[in-house]
Amino acid sequence: MHILAQRYQRFADIEAQGSSPLYEILARHVAQNHKLLAFLETMPDEKQQPNLLFAAVRHIAGLQATAAGFERALIENEDAVRTTMLTRSTQTNEPARCAVLLPILAQIDGPIALIEVGASAGLCLLPDKYGYIYGEKTLKPPDFDDQTTPLFHCHATANTPIPEKLPNIVWRRGLDLNPLDVRNEEDIRWLETLIWPEHEQRMCNLKMAIHTAKQEPPIVQKGNLLTDLNDLVDQAPKNTTLIIFHTAVLSYIAEQGDRESFAETAQSRSDFWISNEAAQIFDRIRPPKTNLAKTGRFLLSVSGVPKAWTHPHGKSISWI
Repeated sequence: MHILAQRYQRFADIEAQGSSPLYEILARHVAQNHKLLAFLETMPDEKQQPNLLFAAVRHIAGLQATAAGFERALIENEDAVRTTMLTRSTQTNEPARCAVLLPILAQIDGPIALIEVGASAGLCLLPDKYGYIYGEKTLKPPDFDDQTTPLFHCHATANTPIPEKLPNIVWRRGLDLNPLDVRNEEDIRWLETLIWPEHEQRMCNLKMAIHTAKQEPPIVQKGNLLTDLNDLVDQAPKNTTLIIFHTAVLSYIAEQGDRESFAETAQSRSDFWISNEAAQIFDRIRPPKTNLAKTGRFLLSVSGVPKAWTHPHGKSISWI
């Protein structure tokens, strides 16, 4: 129970603090509450994450604005919350992460075949369909619509290679243990529940990204990244540049050996393997020493070489 309490305390200190006042309060409350920690201990390790717990209670009982209200909602709906946590996953499909992937993607010659593992509903498979603002530089697709197409603002350091064009993607596929469908209203409601309460712009971006995706829904196949990646790679068209990427996925793979095995497959089976994960996820990727690693930033790397530190929700990129 002590380790679980530390996990929620760390979430409050590093992830929620300065980003979600409510989730910071709830995480600190859980960390100090024996009853709530006991409930979490009845769940498998991979189902104990703060994001999943908070989203499940919100999904069942609505947003609770106080710690007392949250605790009461969980206790009164314990079975329903448990079922939701066991059947759902933390599949935060943050389309704004495309803004930190684009400086890499735009440098790669096409035509591109794109594979995302842990794709959720596949919103990050559409980097060529969204608009972007990097300081004074704006980049938009030809059919950009101010009312329905998301425009992501991303702060980039001066040495970041700001994209001059959108990538030429001719084929795209996702892989996920539990694919979500942008045409399914219940899946959409779950995606919206995963957005943190105070993040109104993220919610707006998500809704517009879903609208964009509905025009030509991305294909996300059901499968395990540890066992089914090779089959998906074999489907990619020939005479294309194959890119395998993932963002905020590998932390859910508990065994370090499994992560390294996946990394070996991803790097050997692609022309470019793009990883956007928490630092220290892979032994083979050595992050440079910097205080950014302690602020919850992700490490963006290409084929095992660190390239940038990125904000988890795509708000900024600091080139190495």
